Amino acid sequence: MSAPHPLPYAVIAAAAAALALFALLRFFVRLRRDRLLADTPAVRIRSAAQGYVKVTGRALPAGTAPTAAPLSSRPCVWWAYEIAQEQRDSRGNARWRTVESAASVELFALVDDDDSRCLVGPVTAEITPTTRNVWYGAAARPAGPPPDSNPLLHLGAWRYTERLLGVGARLCVMGELRSHSELGDVNAATAAKLHEWKQDQRSLLGRFDVNHDGRLDAPEWEAARLAAARESQTQTLQAAISRVSVISEPANGEPFIIAPLSASQLEKRERLFAGLYFLLGLVGVIVCAWAIASA
Repeated sequence: MSAPHPLPYAVIAAAAAALALFALLRFFVRLRRDRLLADTPAVRIRSAAQGYVKVTGRALPAGTAPTAAPLSSRPCVWWAYEIAQEQRDSRGNARWRTVESAASVELFALVDDDDSRCLVGPVTAEITPTTRNVWYGAAARPAGPPPDSNPLLHLGAWRYTERLLGVGARLCVMGELRSHSELGDVNAATAAKLHEWKQDQRSLLGRFDVNHDGRLDAPEWEAARLAAARESQTQTLQAAISRVSVISEPANGEPFIIAPLSASQLEKRERLFAGLYFLLGLVGVIVCAWAIASA
């Protein structure tokens, strides 16, 4: 009777050490994120200052109509999808190969309880979807939306995965808020003002024809242009300023998060992930120590 093969303790120790190192590094990353999320207070969109913010509200289309998801045509404010094909090697082992994937880059609106709104640019964000579906088919593109229930066995060599943020979903968004003020084009307003004055030549001449020769010479026309520019600038500055605020990827590396959670739920999720990574790292340390002692 042959002796049993000894366990490869050195390999087990090395693998456990690598696992522990990875898990503990992720633990510290999650711990830092948790502190950042906890130390960033939730603010209302109306009173949010430019910079890194945490805001909550309902997700709505930026335009008049919601976006249609490419695979299922369902209305949403953001989508991402992946199409994979089942392939088999010479031994008959199956694997899925992604042949197509894409994600929405369109802005959507975030509206809070005060009806204040801002835009959200989802590019590069860590997005937790409100809906995630996986279904199968026989063609490279699905014939329709996913079935109401997922079958136990998949039928078809194509797998479709779709993630959505639904219209009206309550979201917590953390990112960098940037505001842009639009005052209008003073030069265009000046030209429009001069065109308006030209329609009433008598008033125009009465106001700017200094030598009373019945026409405006170059100096008099320049005086009229300067007067139109002054009036246009005054009216533009007195008009309501259109301010567009957009939350997008932070410039300093802070996390850019979009999740259908409240601010407190988002903090609890980060703490949960940090705890799981810590436990995984602790298990790795224990297994590594056992393997070294047993070698």
